[in-house]
Amino acid sequence: MLKVEHIGIAVKALETSVPLFEKLLNTACYKTETVASEQVKTAFFRQGETKIELLESMDEQGVIARFVEKKGEGVHHIAFEVTDILAEMKRLQQEGFVLLNTTPKNGADNKLVCFLHPKHTNGVLIELCQEIK
Repeated sequence: MLKVEHIGIAVKALETSVPLFEKLLNTACYKTETVASEQVKTAFFRQGETKIELLESMDEQGVIARFVEKKGEGVHHIAFEVTDILAEMKRLQQEGFVLLNTTPKNGADNKLVCFLHPKHTNGVLIELCQEIK
């Protein structure tokens, strides 16, 4: 794994959270995007080499909506950049980690993504991401 690529934060509404994080981070949101496969709207901020991704559910039964209802707004996942997502997925499976998707999916910010089951990572949802070239 190369670095922390981004930290995903589940929010109820981007319209209130984006201005809050613009004030907090003292920087403008540089990108918003809809990820239909995950049923989320996202907003991105850059802090040094790391990005912050805000996630708002587009579906009241979606994963993010259920997360916010159960745990409240807050940190949802930590994403690590990898150079070869397939090799990293294979390595982690051999180490005993459980993948939530067996093939990489298209994610936000032009990335291929795969998530690890949080029951095997001390309760933290981990995302692997690789830039699509």
